[in-house]
Amino acid sequence: MIASIQEWFKNHLETDNSDSQHTIELATAVLLYEVMRADHKFEQLEQDSYRKQLEKHFSLSGVELETLCQLSQSQADDAADYQQFTRVINNIYGAQEKRAVLDSLWSVAYADHELSPDEDYTIRKIADLLYIPHSQFIQSKLSIKPD
Repeated sequence: MIASIQEWFKNHLETDNSDSQHTIELATAVLLYEVMRADHKFEQLEQDSYRKQLEKHFSLSGVELETLCQLSQSQADDAADYQQFTRVINNIYGAQEKRAVLDSLWSVAYADHELSPDEDYTIRKIADLLYIPHSQFIQSKLSIKPD
């Protein structure tokens, strides 16, 4: 069973070259992962938030979620930039869905109740690539920021 699920993810999520399309699940997972690793600390609160945000966006079983998390880490490690992932989101999602992804990015960054400059910079860069207006960037940041 696990082998068949992993094979499905390999067929649907992994890419053979940088020109091939990523799925929306993998693209979103990689961007969330990039925010989580931006400050070079992998705190448990951020990891939990990362998984929670993926569960919020997508209907995945536990095994599928773990496989997606592993694939997203591998894709992030191999990626030269964020454009291959933001392009997928831009092609599939509208403004409302992009805002939901932005909110999730902030949720991961604020999970440890501390926003590092590297996390802020990473989210700003991703928001720009998603063509999210600066006013929405700020609104999202303030709506997620813990008191």
